[in-house]
Amino acid sequence: MLLLWVLVVAASALAVLAAGAGEQRRGAAKALNVALVVSDSFDGRLTFHPGSQVVKLPFINFMKARGTSFLNAYTNSPICCPSRAAMWSGLFTHLTESWNNFKGLDPNYPTWMDVMERHGYRTQKFGKLDYTSGHHSISNRVEAWTRDVAFLLRQEGRPMVNLIHNRTKVRVMERDWQNTHKAVNWLRKEAINYTEPFVLYLGLNLPHPYPSPSSGENFGSSTFHTSLYWLEKVSHDAIKIPKWSPLSEMHPVDYYSSYTKNCTGRFTKKEMKNIRAFYYAMCAETDAMLGEIILALHQLDLLQKTIVIYSSDHGELAMEHRQFYKMSMYEASAHVPLLMMGPGIKAGLQVSNVVSLVDIYPTMLNIAGIPLPQNLSGYSLLPLSSETFKNEHKVKNLHPPWILSEFHGCNVNASTYMLRTNHWKYIAYSDGASILPQLFDLSSDPDELTNVAVKFPEITYSLDQKLRSIINYPKVSASVHQYNKEQFIKWKQSIGQNYSNVIANLRWHQDWQKEPKKYENAIDQWLKTHMNPRAV
Repeated sequence: MLLLWVLVVAASALAVLAAGAGEQRRGAAKALNVALVVSDSFDGRLTFHPGSQVVKLPFINFMKARGTSFLNAYTNSPICCPSRAAMWSGLFTHLTESWNNFKGLDPNYPTWMDVMERHGYRTQKFGKLDYTSGHHSISNRVEAWTRDVAFLLRQEGRPMVNLIHNRTKVRVMERDWQNTHKAVNWLRKEAINYTEPFVLYLGLNLPHPYPSPSSGENFGSSTFHTSLYWLEKVSHDAIKIPKWSPLSEMHPVDYYSSYTKNCTGRFTKKEMKNIRAFYYAMCAETDAMLGEIILALHQLDLLQKTIVIYSSDHGELAMEHRQFYKMSMYEASAHVPLLMMGPGIKAGLQVSNVVSLVDIYPTMLNIAGIPLPQNLSGYSLLPLSSETFKNEHKVKNLHPPWILSEFHGCNVNASTYMLRTNHWKYIAYSDGASILPQLFDLSSDPDELTNVAVKFPEITYSLDQKLRSIINYPKVSASVHQYNKEQFIKWKQSIGQNYSNVIANLRWHQDWQKEPKKYENAIDQWLKTHMNPRAV
């Protein structure tokens, strides 16, 4: 049952929690419980200034005040399934070989939850998982496999908004609320009775845009959908309209992404502001569900012995860089929220170190006191957030001063690799030679509007060498290209001679149906180029 009163008395409830937080940390038991809430498509910049001024997020603010905020947390792949595969395995994307939303983590790979269960933890999962496969549509798969084909086809419908004109409508994303209350009921009826520690996972679909109707004018588009109740949590005056580069000046990969996402047309400032406002309102609804978990733990006297973690699989561009969705290394897409609070976690701490979702795996095991495997790509976050670590110099050396993110899926026509260091973001593509890289100085250019790769060749070279020492990215790109061709051939053979008619009725229909022969020839040419003869 929805706790409507939580939303009415949130401020007083938070005050009660705050008053006892210090005492709760001091009285914590040794065997700690863990509650991990992971949403979808939440821009991490909303958890700190100035992004935090645009929408009311009371429970995220509570976690910031009573715990540790990671200001520079990133996804390891800016799309659902590959990102979650990294989080659940503690391995970089090229190690899991989760190349797209359909190909995820090997189901037999031991996740951090599997390991914790083997060490005596009671475990429970609710809601969105998507780490072995996202079960996404044929359109998504074919679009990912054919991204190297020399054609340009719109893969998405034009983004849109939809408002429920009801100031009392709280439960907009009904499925997420149902899963949240399943988690709350599990805490109330089962977890409260355990003598062993527990780990609870809640996966939310919000604030991911909603799918459009399956047919009609808006077929294939994504909808930013909310109610007046949540829209009133947004400070419209604080909404920033992103600056767009002219189409002719866009990086070629960015142009491809913008075109396939159907964003190269004209958008008015009102349209852009509405999309962003509705997205922020969806974030407010997400925050309320996080709050349901926090308040339930408090009411059951479990908060004093539970570490609560909140994060997201990736962000949402919400019309920045002439795009929506994710699939990009720009901050709106790749920067994720990461907050921790509970016994032993420093209150009010903001950590500037770069960290990423592969760090969740070793952090979970570290909380449970379980020895870490040697093969992990991530590092425990506890030393950066723990009250027991006082030496700042030592803390800075407990995590590498870089993170790696990579992308190999749809809406982008080249494998993409991002190395984030102190204030530099370096993005390399494909084989590192055929497509120019990007370099952004986030300290002076937080909106990432000026590529300075040519201006600073020594830094570009140095970061590229560092990236190659972490991952042989030309080799990985070649492997993904081969995989894409092989998968497309298998699918094409399963369809038979009718494959073009099938494609013509996927999300490409508005372009493909005009010149099918042109696009069939482009596919034939692609399959003949650099293809393993055995696969053909």
